Amino acid sequence: MGITSMAPAAIAADGARSKQWYLEAMNAAEIWKKTTGDGVSVAVIDGGVNPSTPALKGQVLPGVDVSGIAGDETDDYDGHGTTIAELIAGTGKGGGIQGLAPGAKIIPIRTLIEEMRAKEAPDRLHTVDKAIRAAVDSDAKIINISLGQEGWDNDTKDAVEYGASKGKLMFAGVGNDAKDLNNVDYPAAYPDVVGVAATDAAGKVGDFSEHGDEVHLAAPGVGIPTWCDETFKQYCDGQGTSQATAIASASAALIWSANPDWTANQVLRVMFESAGRGEDWKPGTVSNYVGHGVVRPGAHINRGLGKPGDPNLNPLTNERTPGSPDAPGSSASSASSAPSGAASDSASGAPGAGAEDDKAVAAGASKSTEDDSQLGLILGGAAVVVVLAGGAFFFLRKRRTA
Repeated sequence: MGITSMAPAAIAADGARSKQWYLEAMNAAEIWKKTTGDGVSVAVIDGGVNPSTPALKGQVLPGVDVSGIAGDETDDYDGHGTTIAELIAGTGKGGGIQGLAPGAKIIPIRTLIEEMRAKEAPDRLHTVDKAIRAAVDSDAKIINISLGQEGWDNDTKDAVEYGASKGKLMFAGVGNDAKDLNNVDYPAAYPDVVGVAATDAAGKVGDFSEHGDEVHLAAPGVGIPTWCDETFKQYCDGQGTSQATAIASASAALIWSANPDWTANQVLRVMFESAGRGEDWKPGTVSNYVGHGVVRPGAHINRGLGKPGDPNLNPLTNERTPGSPDAPGSSASSASSAPSGAASDSASGAPGAGAEDDKAVAAGASKSTEDDSQLGLILGGAAVVVVLAGGAFFFLRKRRTA
């Protein structure tokens, strides 16, 4: 079990906000005029969250420590969990990270990761399954899991299914070993978890970001400010599907905050349908590299793209949520329903609600092949350009059920 991010060169702490290129690209300022994620709590399963950084003061609620080692959920082993929390709900104060959903709150769930186990508790089994159950039993609507392991684990699988049965929306990084094994990490690979890949400021899928059927969405995950270590003295210029997962979780928090009566299924379906993707994307198909596309909450919040559909039908599995009323034709399940696994007309740029806005943005998006800095045309608009390592601009698609 290990974290799914990398953090190389150090940058000045007061430069964190200037490094958050994706906020402008996603038109975050316009989103925040309507919602900042208020009323939504996100459980961060990680190596602890430090609530005392300038960006997290007042943002962190009481949590749970299931690690079994010294300290509690506020003791961050290496700065990773605090980074994830700040990317979701940081205030940007003191030169710190500005979260995409600064109105949301963080519930830290401290678990045991590989580095901690090796140094402090070599004989202990991992505790991710316990962490997931603790997160499910908390008030969090969204569970962020920016860590992973290669193998299937029955206890963790059962915990994930427990979360799905309780209506939680779970995001996890798909992993950073695409150059080597390219085996999508668990828990991202479990059917009830949203697997998140990482893209950079040019719209390229990171060459480290794992790909496969288990990828459901992509989010910015390259060149992201990241705490360098547990001293919290400076940020590093980091990358990884960990950071991408945090931004996906924050996107969900924004959408859920704007639609507080929705279920997790409806929030996720709208995320799928409003995700940024290429103009030639065929309805009913998804990419092994970016899933349904790049998260762009503003497409729904500011332009209404995406239909919530059946509140009790899981768009990941096309199965009804355990314990939900199985009543086909009821007003709850029939109202504004769209086929699960297929993009709505408006989301794909076809004629329909919001299509004119999409066309207007897409008209300038061709410039992104000449000037990779124009990511605002990707995250904020309709067109998506993905560059695979060593290749041209294209999506490698594979038909599969969403």
